[in-house]
Formats: sequence, C-alpha cells, structure tokens
Amino acid sequence: MKIHEYQAKELFRKNGVAVPDGQVAFTVEEAKAAAEKLGSYPVVVKAQIHAGGRGLGGGVKVAKNEQEFDDYAGSILGMNLVTKQTGPGGKRVKKLLVEQGLNIAKELYLSILPDRATAKMIIMASEAGGMDIEDVAEKTPEKIIKVYVDPNVGIQGYHLRAAAFGLNMPKASMKPFTVLLKNLFNLAVNYDCSLVEINPLIITAEDDVIALDGKMDFDDNALYRHPDVKEYRDLDEEDPTEVEAGSHGLNYIHLGEGGNVGNMVNGAGLAMATMDCIKYAGGNPVNFLDVGGGASAEQIENGFRILQSDENVKAILINIFGGILRCDRLANGVVQAAEKVGLRVPVIIRMEGTNLKEGRQILADSGLDLINAKDLKDAAEKLKEAIQ
Repeated sequence: MKIHEYQAKELFRKNGVAVPDGQVAFTVEEAKAAAEKLGSYPVVVKAQIHAGGRGLGGGVKVAKNEQEFDDYAGSILGMNLVTKQTGPGGKRVKKLLVEQGLNIAKELYLSILPDRATAKMIIMASEAGGMDIEDVAEKTPEKIIKVYVDPNVGIQGYHLRAAAFGLNMPKASMKPFTVLLKNLFNLAVNYDCSLVEINPLIITAEDDVIALDGKMDFDDNALYRHPDVKEYRDLDEEDPTEVEAGSHGLNYIHLGEGGNVGNMVNGAGLAMATMDCIKYAGGNPVNFLDVGGGASAEQIENGFRILQSDENVKAILINIFGGILRCDRLANGVVQAAEKVGLRVPVIIRMEGTNLKEGRQILADSGLDLINAKDLKDAAEKLKEAIQ
C-alpha cells in the first residue's frame, strides 16, 4: 500500500525523523491559511499524488512571495499532473502540501528496503540526491552505496558510520544524520515497510539534516498490525478496477495500456506462464488476475465480470489447475457470470485437475458459446484464432 508524502512525513515526525514545517490543504483557501501560518517566504507548494517526478511535471513550485503562492496553489490544485510514473493519462491533484522553504546546501538520496537475496535490510544512499535513482544506478552505479543490516541484530553504530562516511557527511551533520537514519530504519522495520525513500534528503546551510521528501510503501499482508496506517489509504489514487477486485478477495493488477487479452488463473506461477502463452499467441495481457486456490463461484463470477467490463479486452483466457479450486466450481462460476452479463468477447477455457470431467460437462450443458481447450498449447492456438 502506498501513502502520500504528507502522510509519510506525519509518520516521520512521530518517529524522530526531521521534516520541514508544513500542512496539507484540500482547497486553495486552506493552502493560503497554511502559508500564512508558516509566517515567511519562500514557501513550497507540492502536489500530492501517488507518483514520482512531480517536480518535472510542474507539480512542485517554490513561491517567493504571496502573489506567486496564490498563483501556484490555484494552478496546481485540480490540475491533471502527468509524470513518467502516471502514464499519459496523468492524475488529478486533489490536495497540496504547503511547506517552509529551506536553505539547501546539499541534496542526498536515502532509502531502506528488504533485500530478498541476502534476507537482510538494505540501506541504499547516494550523494546524487534529487535525481532519478534508476538513472543514477544505470549510468553511474558507483555513486550508490549499500549497507546491509541483519534484521535479527538491528541497526548498529558501524552501520550508521558506514552510511555517513559513504555519503561524505560533514562533521557538523554527522550526529543529526545518524539519529535520523537510526530512527528511519526502526520506522521501516516496525511498520513492515517494503520501501522507505527520501529523495532528496538535504543538508541545510545550518548543517541540519532534513527529509525534504518522503515515500513509504507497506506490505499489504501486514496491515492488520497497523490500523493507523490502514487509515491512510487513498482509494482515489488507486486503479478503480483493482479496488473493486480487492473488495471481492481477488488479486488483480492492471498491466497498463496496449493489452487486448484478459486472463483468469489460480496461482501466481500459473499466471506468469499464462501471460507468456498470451504473448506466444500474438496477444498482450491486459491484467494479472489470480482468483486463488479456494475461490468460490461468486468470486469467479465477479472476476469474469471485471474482465469483460474492460473495453480493451478482445478475448479472455481462463487457465485453471483444479486442486482446492475444483474444475466444476470454476465451470459453475463462469456459467453463472456468462448468463448474467453475457459473452461480449470469445472466452477460451483450459482446465486440468480435480473434477475435470464434471467441469467440462457443465460447460457443455450450459449452451453457451464457450471455447474448450484440451491443453495450454491448444488454448494458445484457439486464442490466436480469436484475436485475429
């Protein structure tokens, strides 16, 4: 789960990570009141959406006076902000973060995330702050330092010093940096974060170390332990189809523009193989939809309805291995869905496993124009015919 920058900074502030003074605003009037409360200029106006690259897209502005602030707040709030992470459709800005301007002496990059390969937490940092870290990693990887921390031991003094020295931290900023990093690490671990990122982390002219930006992603499976974080969820920032699928207990991910084949599977590994099959047949998958091992007929019906509601879908491939989810249960769900919403596009079904014979009989007796495939190769060939 992603949260907004202003929400991340609320957690930073509560956990001893220094941030600028600021306040979220949902209207231009609230933004003006927040700027007035700060008491002096410059003041920064920042669009709040779940995407990076806001500055390059015109969503972050520094106002030197009240007139500039009014202009920026009025133009950014309500704008359709397009960045390389939003896609060409962009996102509408519905809230602003109004913050004090600071005297920036140096910009750094800092993040903390789990590293599966080593089963450790990794502190990743760079003196190339304020830039796209992916570009830095690609073009100048030597500018990125990595410090690995065993979560069973926790962060120690030598970890803090390794990061500080790797960033050539000035002596006067050494203590505030190590305090910030220790608190940030504990925050990441205690809140089950899949990513905590500050870009940029700044050193001010007064030698303070402050998180000028803040990004936090959380492990969805651990949200039951953090009801306070769950309250931060902003459904307006999420794909509405993914939200609806989640409400039915389905794992659905929209794969962006250019897809033309919807797919429904049970199991992530089978989903990946199915998407390869779709590509092999000359199509492009619209989605990842895993109904899980114990899906009910109702869940299958909802999944089918969601797939058909996407106008980009020209065919649907259902690929199920019947274990806990028996083939007859799948067939009943598909038939129920097709009878309710109709068949807008060709539907190819490949099943194997428990109650396969019964499942195929249900499909045959339905009288619906459902295309049965005997195996995955046959499914690919039938899909190729359907989308040509």
